[in-house]
Amino acid sequence: MGIRVIRRINQIVSISPVFDGRGIIELAERLDLDFNVTTIGRNAGAEKYGYGDFYMRRSPGHGGDSTTFNLAHKYIAEDLLFRPEFDVIIWPGMHKWDNYPKQVRDAIMGRVMNGTGLVLLYPISDENNSNLWEISPFDNMTVPVTIFADSELIQTLDEKVYEQAVNVARLPGIVGASFVMPDGHWGYGFPIGGVAAFDAGQGGVVSAGGVGFDISCGVRTLLTGLNSADVEAVKEQLADYLCYNVPAGLGSRGEIHLGRKEMEAMLHGGAEWAVSCGYGDASDLLLTEEQGRMQGADPENVSDHAVARQQDEMGTLGSGNHYLEVQKVVELFDREAAIAFGLRLGEVVVSIHCGSRGLGHQIGTEYLREMVISAAEYGITLPDRELACAPIYSELGQRYLGAMRAGINCAMANRQIITELTRRTFYELFPDARLELLYDVSHYTCKVERHEVDGKERELFVHRKGATRAFGPGHSDVPEIYREVGQPVLIGGSMGSASYILAGTSESESLAFSSSCHGAGRAMSRRAAKRKWRGEKVMNELAYRGITIRCPSMRGIAEEAPGAYKDVSRVVDVAEQAGLSRKVARLEPLICIKG
Repeated sequence: MGIRVIRRINQIVSISPVFDGRGIIELAERLDLDFNVTTIGRNAGAEKYGYGDFYMRRSPGHGGDSTTFNLAHKYIAEDLLFRPEFDVIIWPGMHKWDNYPKQVRDAIMGRVMNGTGLVLLYPISDENNSNLWEISPFDNMTVPVTIFADSELIQTLDEKVYEQAVNVARLPGIVGASFVMPDGHWGYGFPIGGVAAFDAGQGGVVSAGGVGFDISCGVRTLLTGLNSADVEAVKEQLADYLCYNVPAGLGSRGEIHLGRKEMEAMLHGGAEWAVSCGYGDASDLLLTEEQGRMQGADPENVSDHAVARQQDEMGTLGSGNHYLEVQKVVELFDREAAIAFGLRLGEVVVSIHCGSRGLGHQIGTEYLREMVISAAEYGITLPDRELACAPIYSELGQRYLGAMRAGINCAMANRQIITELTRRTFYELFPDARLELLYDVSHYTCKVERHEVDGKERELFVHRKGATRAFGPGHSDVPEIYREVGQPVLIGGSMGSASYILAGTSESESLAFSSSCHGAGRAMSRRAAKRKWRGEKVMNELAYRGITIRCPSMRGIAEEAPGAYKDVSRVVDVAEQAGLSRKVARLEPLICIKG
């Protein structure tokens, strides 16, 4: 049974001829609602409408504490939906959505959209996967919405997540479903954690809002071979060295300056270009998505303003949730995959989380604006201006793809440069250390992939916004050394919480176009976090737990307080239980260099 909590309320209405009173009570307890069934039994009209019981509680002032109704006949629902005295409707999903009259479906969705208090609106279709939730198509949706969450995570979803996921399902040429990963939360256009695939042959679109502003923001993890005790002995010194050598913070700039021709070479070449400039080894490219270079990049479609913003920002973390974290491996879940990935209990790894900085943001800003203006020209009715898009093979669509791919190369080059800066820093304290790359994944992209849909393989443009590609064992795009166990999936936690290394699964292909979560996911806004926490206090609390923080801004620490995020362990557990990916290792932080 699926549950969608939009707001806390105290009354329940249930529509189902087979959802009994005990189920209502259990549901009420799970949602922490003030609900009591004082009368249980069949009402006098049971014979008239068929079998089954219907339990409801009226709102205060409308008489009656609890009444029992039979609602076997679907048209009874129509009457209830138009009666404002009922605060909430719970739709347990015992019937197919399409079996109800259009007038009933429209009334349900009308009450959801105008905020009159529906708790649950969608049935769950897969009884074998309790972490799968579905909103069936309505009102110009061409595919359903599928949300991966357990009963607790589903309650934390902001109402905007529902609205955004539904609007994505209305975009032209979408295939399969509009997906929301377990770490999903409100974003710009697409929800963060949103995944959607489009078929160009069916009028599919590319959406700048479906990729996001921080193009190719991602994570790479390095293996140090060091024991945690080695790092603990020099932790404060190492933190200072890393903070000095890897600039972080809003508008941070490094020692690297690129002219226009160098920028063009970098935007074409990505991490491959960085290695050619002495930042890292060619072996790093084999363990980076796209071998470190995204094909189809076109720097000519990147504005001079975007280029100028990036010329002094290569090799820098930036701000927000970006970080460089020294971590220790504290738990292993999959021995075979851990061996393949080079992970050992008690050893230290380094994770780098950053993206395309100012260049990616400028690309997103400019193309979103242009797509909004051009939508009518392409005959596209936008369900939300933030979902501005263009047909994939339109002139605008192709220009955006060229610029976006250049942004991907910028991000991969940036992480490659930071990798080398990190290696040089470690060598100052650990001359014999060799920081080998485990893997590098991107979280905000649109990539052309082949997936099976309705028994046929199709070329699709897969948007992942705050989601990770998670190819399973045997996939040709997984590096050969990992192919037997599946692609590494790197999951960053919040500052001070655990991070995880997962592996892609074969099941994820059919579940969500080989996608998984990408992190913990915010539970509150940055503004709310600043109101609740002080940076100095958060930093001291983390120090008490043995976690060293370096950050240029106390405000930034408050915004990134661990409590501002969801429980990453729960997110990862849901991803594994749903079949999106499987757990390999749990990491805990020793040092965090925060943007």
